[in-house]
Amino acid sequence: MAASLHVFAGPSIYEITVVDIDGNETTLEQYRGKTLLIVNVASRCGFTSQYKELEQLNADYGEKGLVVLGFPCNQFGGQEPGTDKEIKEFCSKYYGVSFPMFSKIEVNGPNRHPLFSHLTGEESPFPGKIGWNFSKFVVNGEGVIVARFSPYVSPKSKKLLSVIDSAIE
Repeated sequence: MAASLHVFAGPSIYEITVVDIDGNETTLEQYRGKTLLIVNVASRCGFTSQYKELEQLNADYGEKGLVVLGFPCNQFGGQEPGTDKEIKEFCSKYYGVSFPMFSKIEVNGPNRHPLFSHLTGEESPFPGKIGWNFSKFVVNGEGVIVARFSPYVSPKSKKLLSVIDSAIE
């Protein structure tokens, strides 16, 4: 599910303001040149065990240039009710998450975070609402969205790994 090169009229993905899990405002500029796997995550979801696979993927591909970025979301069945501190503690304690995590956001609707407007909006090569937690977006080192995967696609699936390998090259 790869896309051809697509240039946005708006700001680049690296200019979008985000807040990390510790409450620090930043941008994704620090990840320029890296391949990103951006995932909306939740602690009480049927897909929560994917945290383990995401952590392994981040470890296995980190030196090759991949960074997994987790964005907690409580919009699907109230599956992420905790505070940022509680989310961070849960992810660390149960899944050993060391990849960057961010403050809880909304991925759909009128309060949709600008990052997810960029990933899923009309100008995206993969437009459309997020269907559930653990949706995944692959962004290459130039900030181009090259793929979108549903929550049903495992972080260790051959299809996802193939896209990541291509994006890293």
